[in-house]
Amino acid sequence: MSASKRRSTVNSWILFLLVVGACLFIYYQSENVKEKKNVPLPTKLHPVVEKDKDELIKRAKARGISIVITDGFRTFDEQDKLYAKGRSDKGDIVTTVRGGESYHNYGLAIDFALKTANGDVVWDLQRDSNRNGKADWMEVVALAKDLGFSWGGDWEFKDYPHLQKDFGLSIENLKNGERPPEQE
Repeated sequence: MSASKRRSTVNSWILFLLVVGACLFIYYQSENVKEKKNVPLPTKLHPVVEKDKDELIKRAKARGISIVITDGFRTFDEQDKLYAKGRSDKGDIVTTVRGGESYHNYGLAIDFALKTANGDVVWDLQRDSNRNGKADWMEVVALAKDLGFSWGGDWEFKDYPHLQKDFGLSIENLKNGERPPEQE
C-alpha cells in the first residue's frame, strides 16, 4: 500500500472516530440533562439562610462588631438593574451576573457591611473597631464560614460583602427548579 493511500485510510478512520465520538457525547449529554421542574421562584431568604444571618449578627455583636445586612433576596429584575450599573447605566460595576444567575435570586445569599458606633455603614476591610488586633471584616467572614456560608472574597471576581449557602446546588440546578430543603 502506498504512503498516500495509507494516509488517506488513516484520515478516514480518524474522521469516522471523531464523528462517532461526537454522536456519543451528544447522546450522553442529552441523557444527563434533567427535566426542568415547574416550581415557583423564592420570594424571600431561605429559612436556613435567614436563621444563620440572624446568628451571624448575634455572634458578631458578641465580639463587639456591629454589622448590617445590606442585601438579601433579590428578584431577577433587581439583579438585572444591578447588572446594568457600569454598563448601560451610570455607576460602578457591582455584579458579573444577570437575573437568574445569582444565589440572591434564590434566597441563598446575603451581603453585609460594618456599622460604626455613630451609625455609618462602611465597607472597610481593615477596620478594627473592637481593638483586638484583627480586622473586623475578616472576623465576620470567619464567623460566617463557621455557620456554613461561603464568601465572595474567595472568588476570582472578588465580592467582599457577599455570603452564600448553595446547599450543594449549582445555579443550573436552581434554574431547573431544584431547591434546598427548608431545614438543615
